[in-house]
Amino acid sequence: MTAAGGLWRNWGRTEAVRPQRVERPASAEAVQRAVQAAASKGMRIKAVGAGHSFTGIAVAPGVQLDLEDLSGLLDVDLERGRVTLAAGTHLHQLPRLLRPHGLALENMGDIDRQTIAGATSSGTHGTGGSFGGLATQIVGLTLVTGTGELLHIDETENAELLPAARLGLGALGVIVDVTLQCVPAYLLQAVERPEPLQDALDGYLERSTREDHFEFYWFPHTETALTKTNTRLPLTADRKPLSRAGRWVDDELLANGVYRGVCALGTVAPAVIPPFSRLAQRMTGNRDFTDVSPAVFVTNRTVRFTEQEYALPREAVPGALAEVKALIERRGWRISFPIEVRSAAADDIWLSTAYGRESGYIAVHRYYREDQREYFSAVEEIMVAHEGRPHWGKLHTRDADVLRALYPRFDDFLAVRDRLDPDRRFENAYLRRVLGP
Repeated sequence: MTAAGGLWRNWGRTEAVRPQRVERPASAEAVQRAVQAAASKGMRIKAVGAGHSFTGIAVAPGVQLDLEDLSGLLDVDLERGRVTLAAGTHLHQLPRLLRPHGLALENMGDIDRQTIAGATSSGTHGTGGSFGGLATQIVGLTLVTGTGELLHIDETENAELLPAARLGLGALGVIVDVTLQCVPAYLLQAVERPEPLQDALDGYLERSTREDHFEFYWFPHTETALTKTNTRLPLTADRKPLSRAGRWVDDELLANGVYRGVCALGTVAPAVIPPFSRLAQRMTGNRDFTDVSPAVFVTNRTVRFTEQEYALPREAVPGALAEVKALIERRGWRISFPIEVRSAAADDIWLSTAYGRESGYIAVHRYYREDQREYFSAVEEIMVAHEGRPHWGKLHTRDADVLRALYPRFDDFLAVRDRLDPDRRFENAYLRRVLGP
């Protein structure tokens, strides 16, 4: 990712840094040595995963720890359906690692390029009104604290730290392994349909509760939503995957190849965006297939973008999206990327965007070569008015004073931070903004 003295950039090209030093530890002990060495020189140190956060959460001006070599399956507890993974293991590696043991993740997002530690530490989630984000599947983890101590946390050992450490923003230490509660492998029946946007809004609350995994996309400049409904089935059910050619046409040729060209053209000729959006909603989003869960949850995305996402009380989502639609029409913007609407169950993780409330998510995007600031700022005002909590890994302007009011256990998290990283060894500019000094 970064050569010594080289420039590191995140995937969305919103952050860049030239670390003073880059280390690539391949063991927990090597991580300990790196943290202790940084402390002895008074340097900050940060672990970096795949760089899929759009915020500066992983920016490391001092010592950057690239965890690419800290990867793989470390342990399997078949009796309890649990696996322990090294922190740098990428989500796309999990199907191959879990398949021989008949296991799968309970829920996934639609991108699998992240590392397991990076995805959970930043609050990555999928969709499903009865299912939590990825961090809710963590039942234990091991991290190196700011003093270089190797600390294990699970339901029986240092259990009081688990609600903070499962989603710790990289502020509590360098995670070296995580233990996940898995489920028996299963199939998903995917039904993707274009529907009138108003019908999707009217049915969102009921469908988010009734269906296993429901989400929809709305292309601005249209009145159509592309709905996705995934139903969990046993592994013994009939598997009816997409043909290789069909998947390539839908997910590569149209969703990546053609779409990349239109986004690039739209930066110099915005007038092409509305007619293309109307064409796209007619050409996509109408298929029915059944496959193993990772093949349904995950979509290959190669068109680079920037993103802002807010978690709202679920009942606020339809009204908030209607306000965003009116905003786009009023301002006359040409928005090439669809708006994504998902949901998640309430959980008890202190800094989870779904802490203590059934949540819905609204995510807005822009092509990475476009200036997203005016659009994102105006949408953020709407989200804030609905008690929105920003995704930690996606662009926002909130700071510690504002966030404290949104998270009832915010100061409890800070107390754990004081305990595990008293000298702020893992601090960077983003963490100073969202957590305070």
